[in-house]
Amino acid sequence: CAASSRSGVRRACGTGQGQRRMSGFSMADRAQRTWNIASRLEDAPSVVRDILSALAEHGYHENACFAVHLALDEAITNAIRHGNCCDPDKTVRIDLRICDQRVVIDIEDQGPGFDPEALPDPTVGENLEKPHGRGVMLMRAYMTEVSYNARGNRVTLVKERNCTLPTQA
Repeated sequence: CAASSRSGVRRACGTGQGQRRMSGFSMADRAQRTWNIASRLEDAPSVVRDILSALAEHGYHENACFAVHLALDEAITNAIRHGNCCDPDKTVRIDLRICDQRVVIDIEDQGPGFDPEALPDPTVGENLEKPHGRGVMLMRAYMTEVSYNARGNRVTLVKERNCTLPTQA
């Protein structure tokens, strides 16, 4: 959803017209913000609250906010626990872009990365009682798109404004 200007500077979605400030966000009819937090689980909730507040301010429905909350909490927790191994000297970077029709959130840790395709399917019989592997499945179920960089240390979460929550079949 982000576009590059002629100067090569990335801006959130808009044309740059009508810029204003709201709740710590630099706005060009949309919002863009970055957080860098230490790899401490107690630092994550304030970022999640900020992002959910921004979504509400931009008119995102409570169902979309719920989906983003679930996926974002999981992604940040994974970055802190698995990516950075709870090392407080390492940071997690969270980039938010809110556009007219979607929200895009990148979460990047300083760890070695992983191959998300190598994760075992948590719905297969032998994996049902294993304590790990459900987070990525939940992120994929609740977000419109979940993708990883080649190294596997950055996840991009996309939620379309009109995308509904998963339903039971």
